[in-house]
Amino acid sequence: MAEHDAPSGWHRFWNRGGWWRALALVVGYYVLYQAGGLLVGPIVPGITDPALKVLVVTGLPILIGCALLIAFALSLGWLRELFARQPIHGSWWMWVAVAVVVVFNVLRFATIDYHTAGSSMVLAWLATGLLIGFAEEVLTRGFVVNLMRRAGYREISVALVSAALFAVMHAGNVLDGQGINTTLFQVGYTFAFGLCMYLALRVTGNLIWPILLHATTDPSIFLQSEYPAAGSLSEIAALGNIVVIAAGLILLIFIRGRVDSAVDFTGRVDARA
Repeated sequence: MAEHDAPSGWHRFWNRGGWWRALALVVGYYVLYQAGGLLVGPIVPGITDPALKVLVVTGLPILIGCALLIAFALSLGWLRELFARQPIHGSWWMWVAVAVVVVFNVLRFATIDYHTAGSSMVLAWLATGLLIGFAEEVLTRGFVVNLMRRAGYREISVALVSAALFAVMHAGNVLDGQGINTTLFQVGYTFAFGLCMYLALRVTGNLIWPILLHATTDPSIFLQSEYPAAGSLSEIAALGNIVVIAAGLILLIFIRGRVDSAVDFTGRVDARA
């Protein structure tokens, strides 16, 4: 390799991968995300429209986070490989995780009182959900999974670490005044949901699908919990979080495989679950 083609120290550092680099990246992202929230804070009191408040308070800091993640990927030349074909196959049983998430997302969307919610609120949450799905999946099922595989960890460890870091990010909600019991349940749910998204990544073979699944999950949860339609179907939809927790923890037992740490991460298949 010519001298001008040699990787920089920045590239060499991140290309080694490892769980502590993944942790450092998630912590760094979370700090910058919180800083983005502080930046938009001064304009919030002047917003009276509820839908606009969702976009500004929730969506805008995440939009800043999305831009930072894209910039980070471009700095490493990883953007293309993050969205390339997965370097390890999925197995048929992994579709169970996808099915569970899809079924309850559909049930929740089917049991929203859209008249009460209003079209502007629905559209605001759909747009915000897309930002949430992109940012959190690129960070955890994109960068964290990539970093773990580069260090040669088995896929069970890849799944656990990516889900755990995803869950830990949500533990920070207690700092925003959320109750401790609610936060603990949310951490358990997000850990299991993270496992389901890892399985979705494996079985679909591309990061775009966990992003879209995630992008429809958050809006369906928030809208259905705030504007539930009357009827027994709403009660069934409300069971979604419990079912996701059960599915994620049970399916975790069956995760197998390892990606060769020397793989180029641009689509070559190295192993099968």
